[in-house]
Amino acid sequence: IVGKKQPKVGLLNVGKEAGKGNKGYQEAYSLLEDSGINFVGNVEGRDLTMGSCDVVVSDGFVGNIALKVIEGTASTLVGILSQEIKSSFIAKIGALLLKNALLAMKQKLDFEEYGGAPLLGLNAPVIICHGSSTAKAIKNAIFVGKEMVDKKLLDSFQDHM
Repeated sequence: IVGKKQPKVGLLNVGKEAGKGNKGYQEAYSLLEDSGINFVGNVEGRDLTMGSCDVVVSDGFVGNIALKVIEGTASTLVGILSQEIKSSFIAKIGALLLKNALLAMKQKLDFEEYGGAPLLGLNAPVIICHGSSTAKAIKNAIFVGKEMVDKKLLDSFQDHM
């Protein structure tokens, strides 16, 4: 789905060292390391938006919290920036000059643009979405599901298991 033949896969954990985390995470590390995929090791929460990996593996509970923290932070930053732009005439002029860049940034940070994410490890394509998803988010999630099927993501995933 990310358009890379060998996407970098990281395991979300409390530290980068192989022995970090509880027994389940240590076992997951070993399985990923031995899987033949491009496993880059453990990644910490601060790495999630830095591009250190293309795919993040986690359990559903931790992954959901991480995703919502990132989305909440992005929303807060957009809100703060919007308030600051409205705070002075000079800031408004600056925003006009940066309009295209600001719109592109907002689009990259908006979860509705992605809609949902593939839930892997199942025998059928499943896209997980927010309970608060709008029609736009659901539409984009359907496109993610179509892309998952078109690119035979499940077949590729099962070939590595």
